[in-house]
Amino acid sequence: MRFLDEQDVRSVFDLDTAIASQRTAFIALARGEAWQPGKILGGHADDPSTVFCYASRLDRLSGPVCKFGSLNPGNAGTDRPTIHAVVAVLDPHTGAPLAFMDGTALTTLRTAAASAVAVEALARKGAARLLVLGSGVQGRAHIAALQHGGDYAWTGMWSPRRPSLDASVDRLREQGCEVEPVESLSDAISGADVIVCATLATEPLFSAREISPGATIITVGSFERHRCEIGPDILYAGQRVVVDHEPTARQNCGPIVAARARAEAPELELLELGHVLTGDETGRGSDDDIVTYLSAGLGVQDAAAAWAIHQRAEARGVGRSVDRPAASQPEFTSPELTPPDPVPPNPAVSHGHPQGVTDHDY
Repeated sequence: MRFLDEQDVRSVFDLDTAIASQRTAFIALARGEAWQPGKILGGHADDPSTVFCYASRLDRLSGPVCKFGSLNPGNAGTDRPTIHAVVAVLDPHTGAPLAFMDGTALTTLRTAAASAVAVEALARKGAARLLVLGSGVQGRAHIAALQHGGDYAWTGMWSPRRPSLDASVDRLREQGCEVEPVESLSDAISGADVIVCATLATEPLFSAREISPGATIITVGSFERHRCEIGPDILYAGQRVVVDHEPTARQNCGPIVAARARAEAPELELLELGHVLTGDETGRGSDDDIVTYLSAGLGVQDAAAAWAIHQRAEARGVGRSVDRPAASQPEFTSPELTPPDPVPPNPAVSHGHPQGVTDHDY
């Protein structure tokens, strides 16, 4: 089994690999090749943190993947990321553990890479002004990912916390990204072609009347029912509402849940990004369309990312490889645990197994 820490993950999961993995994930989901069950989200009523667990499988050739972690809003504005997670990868044939890796870096990179895939598919050609709301880990990752795949004349970053904003802008500039701090959110919104919401906001950050025709809005922080970076007004004002997975988005994305709660509100028509990528659906009808993409976050995204990381780490010898001990029968050493009495053969069973036991029993 291979153990991969944050630096190991980042060393093999570059932006090109991350973006390719997310495109693969959405297409596999659209084609019915992936296994995408519901995700577990929750926590203690008196604690603002959220525990999550995503399990999935990209296809039958790749192994099952499970991510377990915690979202801690109290980490915002500190040196710690708001999300901590670990990811396990199993062998597709035997089920044996293959890898155990840092899920924080994986989540950061795959989320921003997925947004890059969405922007490429949904934004109008010639989009020149990029605005990112949020100066945390995801905000910085999104600027890096979107500038990697796009040609923007101007990139702005906004945050209500000026010290955090200035620190993130300085850090991005050191990495070679061109970005400007934004003071007037309303002015920046009205002039932006692509707007990315990478916050943990529970109230809308802007309204539909502030958006210019042709804008593409991406939300990555509205993945819980109470988180609403944008309101239903933006969803109804747009010509297309695209999601990563319709059942997951209807169940979890705050703006969609809020829209459904409106009295006499029409049912929103949702398109899945994977179907846009396969050409089965059209993500944008004209340059003046307002298109919104809401990311709930999916296990299949982690599965595609983790499998790519595992394969590249194996090929390059990255991480720490630990041999698993040979399988052995359990020894009963506790006085409370004694071996069961042997079951006498049952003459009524012709194939020689004890009664009630077959080759398919666990």
